[in-house]
Amino acid sequence: MSAKAISEQTGKEFLYKYICTSAAVQNRFRYANVTPETDFDRLAQDHPWLLTERLVVKPDQLIKRRGKLGLVGVNLDLNGVRDWLKTRLMRETAVGKAKGVLKNFLIEPFVAHKQEEEFYVCIYATREGDYVLFHHEGGVDVGDVDAKAQKLLVGVDEKISEDAVKKQLLSHVPADRKAVLASFVVGLFNLYEDLYFTYLEINPVVVTKDGVFVLDMAAKIDATADYLCKAKWGDVEFPPPFGREAYPEEAYIADLDAKSGASLKLTLLNPRGRIWTMVAGGGASVVYSDTICDLGGVDELANYGEYSGAPSEQQTYDYAKTILSLMTREKHPDGKVLIIGGSIANFTNVAATFKGIVRAIRDYQGPLKEHEVMIFVRRGGPNYQEGLRVMGEVGKTTGIPIHVFGTETHMTAIVGMALGHRPIPNQPPVAAHTANFLLSSGSASTPASSRTASFSETKPGSGASPAKKPKPGGPPERETSSARTGVKVTTLFSKHTKSIVWGMQTRAVQGMLDFDYVCSREEPSVAAMVYPFTGDHKQKFYWGHKEILVPVYKNMGDAMKKHPGVDVVISFASLRSAFDSTMETMQYPQIHTIAIIAEGIPEAQTRKIIKVADEKGVTIIGPATVGGIKPGCFKIGNTGGMLDNILASKLYRPGSVAYVSRSGGMSNELNNIISRTTDGVYEGVAIGGDRYPGSVFTDHVLRYQDTPGVKMIVMLGEIGGTEEYKICQGIKQGRITKPVVSWCIGTCATMFSSEVQFGHAGACANQASETAVAKNQALKDAGAFVPKSFDELGVLIGSVYDDLVAKGVIVPATEVPPPTVPMDYSWARELGLIRKPASFMTSICDERGQELIYAGMPITEVFKSEMGLGGTLGLLWFQRRLPRYACQFIEMCLMVTADHGPAVSGAHNTIVCARAGKDLISSLTSGLLTIGDRFGGALDAAAKQFSKAFDSGMLPMEFVNKMKKEGKLIMGIGHRVKSINNPDMRVQILKDFVKQNFPATQLLDYALDVEKITTSKKPNLILNVDGFIGVAFVDLLRTCGGFTRDEADEFVEIGALNGIFVLGRSMGFIGHYLDQKRLKQGLYRHPWDDISYVLPEHMSM
Repeated sequence: MSAKAISEQTGKEFLYKYICTSAAVQNRFRYANVTPETDFDRLAQDHPWLLTERLVVKPDQLIKRRGKLGLVGVNLDLNGVRDWLKTRLMRETAVGKAKGVLKNFLIEPFVAHKQEEEFYVCIYATREGDYVLFHHEGGVDVGDVDAKAQKLLVGVDEKISEDAVKKQLLSHVPADRKAVLASFVVGLFNLYEDLYFTYLEINPVVVTKDGVFVLDMAAKIDATADYLCKAKWGDVEFPPPFGREAYPEEAYIADLDAKSGASLKLTLLNPRGRIWTMVAGGGASVVYSDTICDLGGVDELANYGEYSGAPSEQQTYDYAKTILSLMTREKHPDGKVLIIGGSIANFTNVAATFKGIVRAIRDYQGPLKEHEVMIFVRRGGPNYQEGLRVMGEVGKTTGIPIHVFGTETHMTAIVGMALGHRPIPNQPPVAAHTANFLLSSGSASTPASSRTASFSETKPGSGASPAKKPKPGGPPERETSSARTGVKVTTLFSKHTKSIVWGMQTRAVQGMLDFDYVCSREEPSVAAMVYPFTGDHKQKFYWGHKEILVPVYKNMGDAMKKHPGVDVVISFASLRSAFDSTMETMQYPQIHTIAIIAEGIPEAQTRKIIKVADEKGVTIIGPATVGGIKPGCFKIGNTGGMLDNILASKLYRPGSVAYVSRSGGMSNELNNIISRTTDGVYEGVAIGGDRYPGSVFTDHVLRYQDTPGVKMIVMLGEIGGTEEYKICQGIKQGRITKPVVSWCIGTCATMFSSEVQFGHAGACANQASETAVAKNQALKDAGAFVPKSFDELGVLIGSVYDDLVAKGVIVPATEVPPPTVPMDYSWARELGLIRKPASFMTSICDERGQELIYAGMPITEVFKSEMGLGGTLGLLWFQRRLPRYACQFIEMCLMVTADHGPAVSGAHNTIVCARAGKDLISSLTSGLLTIGDRFGGALDAAAKQFSKAFDSGMLPMEFVNKMKKEGKLIMGIGHRVKSINNPDMRVQILKDFVKQNFPATQLLDYALDVEKITTSKKPNLILNVDGFIGVAFVDLLRTCGGFTRDEADEFVEIGALNGIFVLGRSMGFIGHYLDQKRLKQGLYRHPWDDISYVLPEHMSM
């Protein structure tokens, strides 16, 4: 959603902080907020003026006409305010159809003034600019300001002036107040623009000899501009409409939405209701709500919400568990139903999102059964069959009644089933599998069943004539030309259209190329890609069976220069960069069409894009769209979904029906409906869900009217805006003569007691004429074909089509099968169609899911358990959760082996490397390469030698004698500096810990007995730190209870113990490296006097 209402307090705070005007704005920041928790004594301390001035008090909860409703207390002292609040604070109040509790009030100074000093001013946004309304008689009795007020339109990118304000708005204002009001209105308009307001009303604004007073204010700001206005806005709190409580779950989902690239919305309408929805897609979510209300479920509808934009499994899980938690808090005598619906997805992996929902269902299976919840599922899109299978399986395993349907079932049919208006089929028809397009077509039939296996061709002599003769003056159809004239083209796409894709969207590009191939295009439709974050290079894609290279450019200018035949740009730029990249693109005359995919572009920026596009004759599709498709010719990005849906909906060749929709998901549903009821789609465009789409319904419907191949038109409008009325006008005036089947979604809005903002930013009615009900009636009155509900849309489309076939306007032609396209390996594997042996195997870590996993333990659990570095090492090295003492011992080993001075070989090498100017990795590696049996690497060798001797039953003296007889050193015995008389404190510290904490120390005791024998011969033949760690670790592995004897021996054999020394000593080596760099030591050269220069032996003799 973009335009969001803010509280009066927030609006005035913005005004007082940032308005720039010569008018003296009074009472700046003089307001106090009262809630049920307010301490009035403290409030008076914080705002001393409350004790000295007369006051006004009113609720600040987005309530209109408070004065008329008796909700404003005027000219009171503080005690009077408290008395006034006693009868209103926390009391339920009815405002129109809405009932709500008054809980937030605003106290301000009372301004004594005369009626003639009250004025009305309002600024609001429209597509063509911002209107400033002014009336010289403000206040509660202002009446119909639209009819009475003076109006000034400030066009997009135009400036307002005081002269224009005086001339067009202030003609009835006394001369002595014109200058003050003109300055204030200009300052207010500039504030409105700078802070991205979409609506700002002050009634009244009072002008006295003391200055300007802002009494009552209502405002909305464009929430999508948060990234531009954060410094000025701060953290804005958006209150819910009056009559609906703000629930923490709504805030939780809003927070998830803000942190995600997907779209997640939740509005609670009636938490005690029995009908709950979890719908994918902004347009589909409205359609499901409409159908529930149409079937009498409005009073039981618990929530409105949607998830879309390919949320991850974890995000879908979080969303689903929130809804399941809410719906299982209170029982309903009739049980409850959960409708998990959606249109046919364009790019969302249905199986992946369903995994998150399935996890949530499993977690809540007890409460779901206790509350007698029935679940109805209908979905289509990439990998939807697997998603439906998984959903059906969870129903069988949990015992929860889950009814599952795919694209063979009308989108909203499950609503009728859930509410008892339709029977539930026992075995729904099985749709074609996602993988079907792999299979070669052996006949002329298409891969999926449909109502007719034909597409239209013009009947000789008569096929092109419409039912009514169009009025003259309509532009003839023409192809795009290389030079832009400022007039928008009729034909946006052809079989020869070439495009540039802005953004590294390889999946979307590959989808476009596969579509091109299946449509038998001669060349790919993507000429190049633009991606500013890498240098120029080439990206590999598939064209059918062979690989091709598509150039990628760092800047748009190079791409345009090298590809002069391109006339379409598909922009996947982010909401932050879409404006700049689109404005740059429109500077190139060769571009006629731009599709902007991003959702959440600030409306002010979108309007600037529209203005420039209109001046330059560029057709904009979007923002907030999936794009459009012209079967057999061209598709934008992910439109139409994957190849199985392209084939099932017969989008590889043109039909006779052209459609225009706001919703991208619903456009794919229209592809499905039209392919099942007619000969297919000729062209389809989703103009986008924002308030100001770049192109509007009229633009495309008139194109279709002037296109001979289009025989009938389908328009899916929605609540909000008035564009549909232009279609009514076109039909009435005879400009549109082809049959138009139309339906506006959002009919449920008039049944709700409080305002609901639907998934699309533009889906909100600001006046009665913008409601879906009013628009559907107007379209019907104008002569369009309008069904009774969306449920009947497909039937009506089929009926109109059959009539055109009967009249000979449409003549079915023979179906020609498309060429097969190989499936990508990654997608085939996702569908479980192929397998191959893995190149790697791992059992210690898994980073593929939402959370990193160490040896089966999620990283969050690792931290919650406070197992430390030793415990983490136990998971990654030994695949076990080790006892606490074992983790501590590992950490002690790392500490005592961290360093032993600069003289040892490893540290010496590291220092020499560092002083030679080498980097950290090279210097560290140089030191590590010295580790072996002679330096530091004795842990494994000591563990093996002592274990072998002990396990064979050899006495310590026998072991010493045997090693001496074989001429071998006993690993882990001996030290150059330390001795029995000068013990190594590192060993002593470890010995004390091991003796105190280990269950048994048999091998250590054996090694200490060996030490007694060796030190009796020479005092420095002690059990050194390497040897101690080696034998103690064997005792740990054998006695901690986590390993079998074979497992313990295997860890010693594969070199795990030397890893302790390597890891510990790496810390020291890095320390030496950093120390040398910090000391800025130069290149090391070994001194001559420390080198013994000798001649070769044969020469000295």
